[in-house]
Amino acid sequence: MPKTKIAGIGYYVPKQIISNNDLLQYMETSDEWIQERTGIKERRYAHRTEETTTTMGVEAAKIAIERAGITKDDIDFIIFATLSPDYYFPGCGVLLQRAMKMGEVGALDIRNQCSGFIYSLSVADQFIKTGMYKNILIVASEKHSFGLDFSTRGRNISVIFGDGAGAVVLQPTEVANQGILSTHLHSDGESAEMLAMFNPGTHANHWMDQPAADFEDASIGQMFMSHQMIDKAQNFPNMDGPAVFKKAVVKFPEVISEALIKNNLLPKDLNLLIPHQANLRIAQYVQKKLQLTDDQVFNNIDKYGNTTAASIPIALCEAWEQGKVKDGDLICLAAFGSGFTWGSALMRW
Repeated sequence: MPKTKIAGIGYYVPKQIISNNDLLQYMETSDEWIQERTGIKERRYAHRTEETTTTMGVEAAKIAIERAGITKDDIDFIIFATLSPDYYFPGCGVLLQRAMKMGEVGALDIRNQCSGFIYSLSVADQFIKTGMYKNILIVASEKHSFGLDFSTRGRNISVIFGDGAGAVVLQPTEVANQGILSTHLHSDGESAEMLAMFNPGTHANHWMDQPAADFEDASIGQMFMSHQMIDKAQNFPNMDGPAVFKKAVVKFPEVISEALIKNNLLPKDLNLLIPHQANLRIAQYVQKKLQLTDDQVFNNIDKYGNTTAASIPIALCEAWEQGKVKDGDLICLAAFGSGFTWGSALMRW
């Protein structure tokens, strides 16, 4: 059975750089406060009207396809991971297929937030190994800046996130000691509301605090989003930061160790760990827990913030461009995020 290799990789980030100090005009914060808690110095924001989650994904995909030595017409399946799609529906997969003028290939959208790229890799790996597809394009793209609460009330979340996209082309390989060795996926929805964006949505909590008379008198148009929801900032992302941190620093090392144990390897065997860029403090904790050296871990959250699904392919591509990923290297990718969902992928480059 063939294994799955990354044949091409690319990333795109918007030109607009937003420093920590740039956020002072919107909220009470400071460069020191943000760096101390997250390790972030700046992030990129997409152009408000000219760039979308899909258009950024297209730019990353073009680079990945070219580096794979193929054309868009060779792609036989698309997987698009994002939590910030252009539309509520349809998903970005078909929008990318249209924008790139591809053939009528299948397009799958994955909504697993920060772990979306790992889930995408795992799904694509099964298709490649069974011979169903030969050239799978995975795109992970996020435009967070359109939906953040730029006020002191929302600063704990808004200072963290940035925009960007990453893409890979996956192909089968018969080369010994190359390709994806294993992927490991997990979820636990018990504390799903600790990191969530509740509205718009169809859940009953829309009317939990609403007087019964208001519900009975509400028009169809009013039943999707109420002024009360907006006043309570329920249309913005919500996060219990300390609780998420505590969960992440447990599950990150667990799922990385799971991948290593599955393949009879040890942390010292890793050439590079690329964690989802959630928070530099989390990555540093995981590094210490696994006793990894600085050369074994790659982080770029200081430049881009948390680009959720896109963060791993962006970081992987940067590491590769910088010569930190070489043929034969043992690479581990790991993510933890909203859901909660988490996972890892271990591969030989």
